[in-house]
Amino acid sequence: MSTFSGLNTAYTGLVAARQGLDVVGQNITNMNTAGYTRQRAVQSAVGSLAQVGPITGQIKVGQGVQVTSMQRLGDDYLDAKVRSSTASSGYWGVRANELSTLQASLHEPGTSGLSDQLTKVWSSWSDMALHPGDPATGAVLLQQSSALTAQIAVGYTAVDSQWTQLRSQVTGMAQELNDAAAQVAGLNGLIRSTLASGASANELIDQRNVLTTTISTLTGATVRNLPDGTAEVLIGGNALVSGDTSYAVSVTGTSAMAGAAGDPVQLSWVTRPNVPVSVDGGEIAGAVSTLAGANTTGTGGALAEAAADYNDFATYMAEKVNDVHATGYLKDGTTTGLAFFAIKPGGPAALGLSVVPTDVSQIATAAQGAGGSDGSIADKIAQLGKSVDSPDKAWSTIVTGIGVATRSGLQQSALADLSTKSAVGNQLANASVDIDEENVNMLTFQTAYQGAARVMTAVDEMLDTLINRTGIVGR
Repeated sequence: MSTFSGLNTAYTGLVAARQGLDVVGQNITNMNTAGYTRQRAVQSAVGSLAQVGPITGQIKVGQGVQVTSMQRLGDDYLDAKVRSSTASSGYWGVRANELSTLQASLHEPGTSGLSDQLTKVWSSWSDMALHPGDPATGAVLLQQSSALTAQIAVGYTAVDSQWTQLRSQVTGMAQELNDAAAQVAGLNGLIRSTLASGASANELIDQRNVLTTTISTLTGATVRNLPDGTAEVLIGGNALVSGDTSYAVSVTGTSAMAGAAGDPVQLSWVTRPNVPVSVDGGEIAGAVSTLAGANTTGTGGALAEAAADYNDFATYMAEKVNDVHATGYLKDGTTTGLAFFAIKPGGPAALGLSVVPTDVSQIATAAQGAGGSDGSIADKIAQLGKSVDSPDKAWSTIVTGIGVATRSGLQQSALADLSTKSAVGNQLANASVDIDEENVNMLTFQTAYQGAARVMTAVDEMLDTLINRTGIVGR
């Protein structure tokens, strides 16, 4: 074996140690970079070029060391677990947030809620029973009743505005999804060409993983890694990203809550607008389920169902009061035959509810033949608030239902967040940079570099003796 080969062996050690130090430096400088996965230089020994045999008669040592790859220390299983948990967290997070906003708009319990206003209305009817025909008492009753109708309309409008805002947010989510999918497709092409050239694409893979996690958070998508280094992103079994091609989606369906039952909001393929995208989970699925229309079983979208509850309550309360008021007589002894509340046809009952009388003379408080000073009808209306089937209890049932749904949604969201936190923690424990480990690796490669340099110096001295000193001994 030539003495000169020792120089090459030492040189490969220098190169391998330097590359190892480069990887340590890359890890340390990116320890706070979101989505970065630590790397490791994988080394292997270079074997001898000659074979041992009867002719050669010598045992040949290896030719040094080489770095065969830059290993990315990620785990596909842990990455998939993060994606699935963030999909669930995104779904329940949107629903819980919308339900919490809906519940807050009820202002229950409190002085700004409908329950308190109903109490004021029944109290005004009770005062009217004691002072029938009194202008001041009648004015208070009309004012409180008008305030009640206005409050019902405000509640309905708040729900409608919340629905419209969420509908707009879904459009933004779809755009974010398309942007992320296009970036993943672009990275797929870069990763494939980079790996084909023999270079490392670890940083590109990290960027792609961050984007696929975003896509899963939005839609519950799954990812399948292919042998050529690309990743296929699937939504409901259909490809959102395949190779370096992405397929755009859009939000279709009504833009008004009133049309949600007949023209539901959904995600569709841009190239096939009549084909809905089957969203398995994520924020978009949570939003779409919340935007669904009301149905006869009360299991539709939370917002549309709440709006329907406002309409049903307005209708129910008006009917209960009108049924009693229509049997009453005015102070002059004539019957009104008119309702106290009216609902404008052709629109939501909650918005069309109004008070018919404009002054005390149009309020029927007396029973038939009892005289204008009688307030028994007013008293019957006042007692509606205490009846078994009172509007108060109907409203309480609505509030309770929304409260239970909100609490359930918040619990589901909290559990999903815990699952996500655990999955992300496991991922980080495996893939994040450990500064202590990197310091040890740094010392290891530094020592290896010094050792290889020392070997090179020793071989250089040997060659110097052989070349410059051979034959001069004894002179």
